Amino acid sequence: MLTKLVMAASAVVLIATPSLAAQPADPFDWLEEIEGAKALDWARAENARTLPVLEGDPRFAQMRAEARSILTSPTRIPVGSIHNGAVYNFWQDDTHVRGVWRRASVASYRTGKPAWETLIDFDQLAKNEGENWINGQFVCLSPEFRSCMVEMSRGGSDTSTWREFDTTARAFVKNGFALPEAKSDVAWIDADTLVVGTNWGPGTLTDSGYPRIVKVWRRGKPLSAASTLFEGRKEDVAVRTFVDQDGGAQPFVVRAVSFFEAEYYYAPGLGEPSMLPLPSKSNLEGVLEGRAIFTLRDAWNYQGKVYRQGSVVAYDLKRGAAEPVLAANDLQSIETVAIGKTGLVVQYLENVSGKAARVVRTPQGEWRATQIALPANGVLKIASAGGGTDDAMLSFESLTSPITLYYASANGTIEQAFSTPAAYNATDVVVEQRFATSKDGAKIPYFVMGRRAVIARGNAPTVQYAYGGFLAATLPVYYEDPSRPQHGALAGRLWVSRGGVLVLSNIRGGSEYGPRWHDAGLKESRQKVFDDFIAVSEDLIRTGVTSQDRLGAIGRSNGGLLMGVIMNQRPDLYSAIVCGVPLLDMQRYTRLGAGASWVAEYGDPDTDDWSYMAQWSPYQMLRADVAYPPVFYYTSTKDDRVHPGHARKAAAKLKSFGRDYFYYENMEGGHGGTANQDQLAYRIALEYTYFARRLMGAAP
Repeated sequence: MLTKLVMAASAVVLIATPSLAAQPADPFDWLEEIEGAKALDWARAENARTLPVLEGDPRFAQMRAEARSILTSPTRIPVGSIHNGAVYNFWQDDTHVRGVWRRASVASYRTGKPAWETLIDFDQLAKNEGENWINGQFVCLSPEFRSCMVEMSRGGSDTSTWREFDTTARAFVKNGFALPEAKSDVAWIDADTLVVGTNWGPGTLTDSGYPRIVKVWRRGKPLSAASTLFEGRKEDVAVRTFVDQDGGAQPFVVRAVSFFEAEYYYAPGLGEPSMLPLPSKSNLEGVLEGRAIFTLRDAWNYQGKVYRQGSVVAYDLKRGAAEPVLAANDLQSIETVAIGKTGLVVQYLENVSGKAARVVRTPQGEWRATQIALPANGVLKIASAGGGTDDAMLSFESLTSPITLYYASANGTIEQAFSTPAAYNATDVVVEQRFATSKDGAKIPYFVMGRRAVIARGNAPTVQYAYGGFLAATLPVYYEDPSRPQHGALAGRLWVSRGGVLVLSNIRGGSEYGPRWHDAGLKESRQKVFDDFIAVSEDLIRTGVTSQDRLGAIGRSNGGLLMGVIMNQRPDLYSAIVCGVPLLDMQRYTRLGAGASWVAEYGDPDTDDWSYMAQWSPYQMLRADVAYPPVFYYTSTKDDRVHPGHARKAAAKLKSFGRDYFYYENMEGGHGGTANQDQLAYRIALEYTYFARRLMGAAP
């Protein structure tokens, strides 16, 4: 039987790892009933206990106002994507809380003063229909971009409806394509044909709750008359479709065998799909001149040649030949590949610093990359590439530099299209990249942000953030939608300006150094992810940035799992922990929400995987005799991705121990935890008020 050392502030407690069979009945399983009257009454009572405490702090109202001013600022850049000569943008502000979908001509947009044309006003739509509509995706038929399918959900959940919209008429199509509420996936073949994955009835979903059957649905026919194109297995994560309009419809079926593994099938003319010989760990980016562009998350040995892990390849859909497009070195990570009219735009990281390049194929069959000259030492993002052009739009930002949007013409000309004013005064704020040494000797990069005098003085109230999973890099962004408390604008205004320090930890599990950085923290190696975060915390204390009494940690979703683990493993190291929309009961996570889809990341608790998962599963590891910091859990009733039962049960368990904690459950908002910017500003203010109380002390 394995053991784990759990350190408390006053004692070291040796905990035996329980076997799966030995687990006692869960006294709090009734909190898994999402809309159960008893469970909701419990959540409301917890809100009534926590919220007056935080709202009553003199700093809360000001923090909420500051967060709201940033989240709804009219000076934010209206980032959009180019399609058929127009830039399409979704926008929220204080008068458009639910948001508007709109467009402007490219010429108008490039002046920095777009002449917007509203397509859908979601506030007005919700009012007219008496529904709590929250927008989702917009899937439109290229290149014309007239026929669109618009996704909407009630309260922001992953379960949604889809309706056909005509961007020329600026109206929903009467008797057009419409999908009932489900977790659906749609793609256009032509103006009268969709490929759809949805809930077709009993037995048509995977164990993860996603579609396993995709069908071809033709205009004028009822959904029930759609013909099957492909059928996956019940144990798959999902079956999805992808259609590229390169020279006409190029349909693919993606059978997600696990969260990270997929089989790709090509179905030209909607004929019998044939499987492509790509490795299961690869991503289809699009089609360029008859070649499917893939990024490889595993090395690929094909036709006598080895293509490196983390590289981009082109696969000829007619001849079956492959070509190397771009390879990343050990310090790089290819993050985004966008398909233009005749070439690619690639955004990549180098030592967690953003870079971008254009990649074109020469007549001789070689792929050549030319770096796009944009600012260094920050975050680059591709806002738009393609849409019938080789022009692209890219943004640059950092923790202290507001977003600037650049228009990069196909001829190499780069012009600034938009810039935003600062959300806070950063003249005396410094950002340093440092490296900690993890338990196994790995060097873990992290960013430290604070006012120069505060960093020099040391022992500052410090909030440390990380995610550490699912190939998602933690980057020093200034602002993005939906914005989070670790982003530069909000952290700078609400925390750093008050004398706090923000730390972003690039722990394993993300993609900071490519797929290998993610692979290093999978399944039985998960403890490395937790060790990395703890190593950064210890380095912050060792170098005098902060101390245990002034160190807080924050994470959400997979990062909420991280928070649950470090609270158990090192309760002596932190004085405050925010644990948002978290995974905590890893024994039951595959039965809650969309948990079954993440077995490839964590493991399957119903197999021998539980032998290592039981060593760190946060809910099971909570103990009555450990002195925990008073954690702040938050979740959402409408979160149908990470079940609210995780946070509910952990809080209830702490309560049974007589431990102090904070709890907030928003009754809508999906996995984002909020349904609009007002709710987001409110929750961010709660989070920073909590940190201020714990790490800065009473308000002056």
